[in-house]
Amino acid sequence: MYNKGRSKIDTFCYRVLNISCYWSAGQEKTTQQSKSCSLWKRPYRYAMTWIHYLLLAVIQGITEFLPISSSAHLILPAKVFGWPDQGPLIDLMAHLGSLGAVVLYYKADVKNIIAGGFDLLSFKPERQSRKRAQLALFVLVATPPGLIVGFSMNMFGWAEAVRSPYIIAWTMIGFGIILWLSDVWGKQVKSIEKMNLKSAVLIGLAQVLAFIPGTSRSGITMTAARSLGFTRSESARFSMLMAMPIILAGGSYAFLQLLTDDAGTRNVASLGDGLIVAGFSFIAAYFAISVFMKLIERISFLPFMLYRLVLGGALLVWLAQSGG
Repeated sequence: MYNKGRSKIDTFCYRVLNISCYWSAGQEKTTQQSKSCSLWKRPYRYAMTWIHYLLLAVIQGITEFLPISSSAHLILPAKVFGWPDQGPLIDLMAHLGSLGAVVLYYKADVKNIIAGGFDLLSFKPERQSRKRAQLALFVLVATPPGLIVGFSMNMFGWAEAVRSPYIIAWTMIGFGIILWLSDVWGKQVKSIEKMNLKSAVLIGLAQVLAFIPGTSRSGITMTAARSLGFTRSESARFSMLMAMPIILAGGSYAFLQLLTDDAGTRNVASLGDGLIVAGFSFIAAYFAISVFMKLIERISFLPFMLYRLVLGGALLVWLAQSGG
């Protein structure tokens, strides 16, 4: 009766848990005795919870900094497989894990941004003219558009309104092509050290589009930076540095949700679950950043565009076959 109306993935998870539970009960025990195991009493929910958390952590970590849209990859499994909302605690921990990865990878830049922030606050021209102060200023001016739009979308419910598989499919395709075109036509002559306030503001404004699922925050900011003539590696570097305040804001929002009564009723995860999610998200994100930064020194954004086209096209086919 457990398999009725479930997908092959659901059935597989259920069977794996049943086998594990029977084994833990001991081979000398009868099948009836093994059914008394506490896991048996809630097999489907427990198995899907752990698989759900693990996949969310890895997906968040890998896709957060690649130009393929982390939001799309987080939304689609829930839409396709009917998974429940993971709750604000898991959102918070997944964000903290990916934030920790980018901070560690760019620890030298992070130190410079912090020190540069103090240089800006000193109001001394000789300190404000330092390169680290300029870097802090660029990240600072690029951040507000994303914070304002992100806050507004969550406050007025617009974020839920655009979480449609159709929107994800078309934005994956459309912005994937734009990413590739900017890489083909954009010059590779500028570094962050050659950036000015106008460029930082434009890249920050482009980041606003990332709140449409399927666009990709890193993808659209790299697209803007490449269009302005920044090299691939420098475009990716600034995109990831820009990500820190946005991810921190997203994590803070999830934390505030966690403190509300409504969030508490939806939060089925324990702190231990959250720490595991944060750990997997951190490992996946650090690995993804390391590999990606090495790849873009050798290849163009073409493979990422092709991946987006395939995923977007496959999603449209699935929607057509399933009746939307």
